[in-house]
Amino acid sequence: MGKNLLLVGAQMEDATASAAPFDVRYRYLAGGIRPAGTCSTSCSSSCSNWWGCWQDMSKAPGQYVLSHIQNSTSMTWQGSARAQIPAITYYELLNSSKLAEGTAEVAAINDATFLARYLDDWRFLLQTIGNNKALLHIEPDFWGYVRSLNSDPHKVPAKVTTANPTDCAGQENSASGFAKCMIAMTRKYAPNASVGLHASPWNYTVSGDGAAIGTFLTALGAGDGDFVVTDPSDRDAGYYESLNRNTWWDDTAAANYLAWSKTISDTVGKPTVMWQIPLGNMAQNNTTNHWKDNRVDYLFAHLPQVAKAKVVALLFGAGEGQQTTPESDGGNLIAKTQSNWQAGGTPLCQ
Repeated sequence: MGKNLLLVGAQMEDATASAAPFDVRYRYLAGGIRPAGTCSTSCSSSCSNWWGCWQDMSKAPGQYVLSHIQNSTSMTWQGSARAQIPAITYYELLNSSKLAEGTAEVAAINDATFLARYLDDWRFLLQTIGNNKALLHIEPDFWGYVRSLNSDPHKVPAKVTTANPTDCAGQENSASGFAKCMIAMTRKYAPNASVGLHASPWNYTVSGDGAAIGTFLTALGAGDGDFVVTDPSDRDAGYYESLNRNTWWDDTAAANYLAWSKTISDTVGKPTVMWQIPLGNMAQNNTTNHWKDNRVDYLFAHLPQVAKAKVVALLFGAGEGQQTTPESDGGNLIAKTQSNWQAGGTPLCQ
């Protein structure tokens, strides 16, 4: 995106977005793709679950995304214009397929009728973005399930050319062809957007996993994108602790995660974006929306190491409705972001 400093952003409300010099603001699209045969030019009650109509229903579909872009790019900080990059996480396969997460969900890309609707929805999103700048994050978790089925994505079937002969005619009928087509469609319909696939860190502590995921992602087509997205946890550590799970970061765990991320970056040849980072901190009391975690504080205390690991953006956000948010963390993320900016930011390693 033409930046030489580590980007800091979040999924956050307007007041939070204007309270610190954030670089990125992201939103989820996760309600399902457009209903078949409806909602193409106008919104109605039957379209309400579709992201294209998360808005004033009297407006044409897509205003939700356009408003996100406009709000982000018109943001101010201390009375001066400071545009934020709008980012979008496209997480639609699971909800749209209405199948179980994992094997059944992956099988959905081999259903030509469903995949045609899915890629049509992706095209509509890209056409809505048009020439605007944006960061596009494609299907967290999904690629991890593809890898669980077969470490060679060329061998996972997908009816790509039948589903979308307009944009995918030259692609392979596999998960790799599917991923490559989504990236190629981005170049065609949203030429100023940057796009990346997701690397699930389910086994990041296992020796060799970074290289193995990097090799898988390369075969999948991640090298055609601009970055790879990772997520250190989907819930605050205090919340998981209440369920008798230990997900706390200590120095060893954090160093392993950064080393894993760097190996992925080195293997794919693209930087990584750390996304949906839990927002808890030790001043919280382990109740709903106020869970403890240490990742925010750890990362801001180790920003040079983060940059050396070839991470180009830290994007914070709650992965579930009970978790700590930028609005409930006691102002910790805002304060840390302000301090980083006042110190001149963190240069990205070349």
